[in-house]
Amino acid sequence: MFVGLLIGMLTGCGTLPVDNRPQKTANGKLTRETKVYQLSKSCASWDGALLPAYPQGRPEITVLRIVIPAGATLERHKHPVINAGVLLKGELTVQTENGETLYLKAEESLVEVVDTWHYGKNEGSESAEIIVFYAGIDGAPITVHEPD
Repeated sequence: MFVGLLIGMLTGCGTLPVDNRPQKTANGKLTRETKVYQLSKSCASWDGALLPAYPQGRPEITVLRIVIPAGATLERHKHPVINAGVLLKGELTVQTENGETLYLKAEESLVEVVDTWHYGKNEGSESAEIIVFYAGIDGAPITVHEPD
């Protein structure tokens, strides 16, 4: 994950300051203090590979909440589109075909690998729940499973 952050900084893509000032209403009064926390911002996936250009076509955003039971291992698959997620609870281990491994804990985020075979497994004692955002195009798959 450090490699991805380093590449992001070197390519001009990285973390910017987040404005946590209290927000004002239309009449100028302060609302409850609103805080913004940047979870991820990168030009590279967690394994350090630069993200590809967006595909041509009508944009389609997909948001999934995925629940992975304790002890479960997902099938090997790849994503032909850029995606990122936030682990809401539990633990998740992601491993690529190249042997790169990411250990994700609750409240951590990731920018997923693109066009790379990988799988996730829940080695924890409770279900892992993750929200994943996919930036795809209309009519194209967001996940491709490895053929048998």
